[in-house]
Amino acid sequence: MEPIIEVSQLCKNFNQFTAVDNVNFTVYKGDVFGFLGENGAGKSTTIRMLLTLIEPTSGEIKLFGKSLQKHRKEILHQVGAVIERPDLYKYLSALDNLKLFAKMSGLSLSNNNLLEQLDLVGLADRSESKVKTFSQGMKQRLGIAVALVHNPELIILDEPTNGLDPQGIADIRNLILKLSHERGKTILVSSHLLSEIEIIANRMLIMHKGKKIIEGEVNSLLDPSKTIVKVETSDNNNTFELLKTSLWSDGIKNIDNQIHLNISKKDIPNLNRFLVEHHIDIYMIQPLHSLENYFLNLTKTSVHVEPFAN
Repeated sequence: MEPIIEVSQLCKNFNQFTAVDNVNFTVYKGDVFGFLGENGAGKSTTIRMLLTLIEPTSGEIKLFGKSLQKHRKEILHQVGAVIERPDLYKYLSALDNLKLFAKMSGLSLSNNNLLEQLDLVGLADRSESKVKTFSQGMKQRLGIAVALVHNPELIILDEPTNGLDPQGIADIRNLILKLSHERGKTILVSSHLLSEIEIIANRMLIMHKGKKIIEGEVNSLLDPSKTIVKVETSDNNNTFELLKTSLWSDGIKNIDNQIHLNISKKDIPNLNRFLVEHHIDIYMIQPLHSLENYFLNLTKTSVHVEPFAN
């Protein structure tokens, strides 16, 4: 697999505050790479370093196999980006916005070329409408069209569905999938809407308080054979101690007085039987399948152990 983004030991400090703490990850050609974390996790700071909007405190960034620091201009010609809400000229039409941004990029494109870009993002029928009449979702899609005007190989989208209604979210989701499947674009998309990333991404990274928690294939990380199960009983403390001596002792955690353990889905009936045989009253055995629950489990675990770190 050809790496498009390679980040090594990336750090960013703002005075005494560490926004990004020794982060490493790789995005491969053709990935839709989900960049996940709650607000303040360090996602936007990392993206701004990828786009040279701010300088890293330390670490290395390579795009397309080349040092971003040494080959900035050459690299950024191959990158399109939308950072949060796109900056558009609201009193110009959608088509005139594209013309202007194309000219700013040194491109001379025909109206037909630009209309094809608008058609790609579902705005061809509103090409002559002023941007001030657009919904936020339409503005986001026009912003993506602007980012695509120079036909970049890599697209970086920072919280593209932020503030959108359900239809707007679905439109952006479908556009990302279209760009990936039909145009072969490599896409890095940051979000805190975890259910959306679960649908569109093939690989993902989760950040929490500036640190990378985990990175990998979405299907592998959410493998049903590695289900995280939450258990609640009449006596969680004794149940926790009992399970520590069981077949399911690996990875067992007590999080906020709730028992979380790694177990295959097919073993859940055996777990239930085991607890009943030991006279444990079971209130709940809940598999945590979704990416949202997976994320919350990981970050709660991180918070749980953090105070004990030196």
